[in-house]
Amino acid sequence: MGGWRRRIAPYGLLGPGAIWLALFFVVPMYFMGEMALRSGSLESGGFAMTWQWSNFADAVTGYETQVLRSFLYAGAATVLALAIAYPLAYAIALRAGRWKLLLLFAVVAPFFTTYLIRTIAWKTILADSSPAVDILQFLQVVPPDGRVLATGGAVVAGLTYNFLPFMILPIYASLERMDVRLIEAAKDLYASSAKAFWRVTLPISAPGVVAGVLLTFIPAVGDYVNALLLGGAGQAMVGNVIQSLYLQQRDYPEAAALSFLMMAAILVVVVVYLRLAGTGAFMGDEDEEARA
Repeated sequence: MGGWRRRIAPYGLLGPGAIWLALFFVVPMYFMGEMALRSGSLESGGFAMTWQWSNFADAVTGYETQVLRSFLYAGAATVLALAIAYPLAYAIALRAGRWKLLLLFAVVAPFFTTYLIRTIAWKTILADSSPAVDILQFLQVVPPDGRVLATGGAVVAGLTYNFLPFMILPIYASLERMDVRLIEAAKDLYASSAKAFWRVTLPISAPGVVAGVLLTFIPAVGDYVNALLLGGAGQAMVGNVIQSLYLQQRDYPEAAALSFLMMAAILVVVVVYLRLAGTGAFMGDEDEEARA
């Protein structure tokens, strides 16, 4: 009896998550795929199932710029967030001491304000007459007659800020569980601080880096709030296109087709990333040979 319970226990633990994914991912994906194969319009009586496969080709045609821009901005924001998050997570996990909880609170504090308000705040920060822009102009990062708002840099800055906690927290969780005696042992074996970091700290924190990159990149690709408020029409991303197709043009089949294709493209990127990076990406060739 006990053995039977042990065998079904993993399935019982997976059950709630599987049901949740089925109800709120698989089922919506089915209806979205079905809508993508319809044709018609709201004015002509609705959308009928006609297996209109051309909707997928039509969805991509004319929006290549927005699709490429979405991946470019999301990739730039992810790299920038990683560059900021890793040193910060390292300092909080291994150097903060009694200030650790306060610094963690500072990381999650922005979540007490809604996403929209945070983005509007960045619109004020990057306004032409703001002190931040004056400083950038003084440092000659921005031309004297230039501006930051309504540019790609503003969109990337907004994406980085809004999704930065999703990068920090997984990396912090990996580093916080690390046994610091491993670093001490590496140094006892005459490893420099840099080599101890590359051979010990970074591989141990690799799962957190992988999770943080995914948690940042995936929502950033589909974001439309930052592009709308910080970038304007000239910096539209694919999320803005889908919003326009759904709410303004009322072309539901084309919007569903574009959404379906974007989800498929993101899935391919994630799979390739996990295959190439994964949790073993930070292991050296010697470590791979040792494992083999």
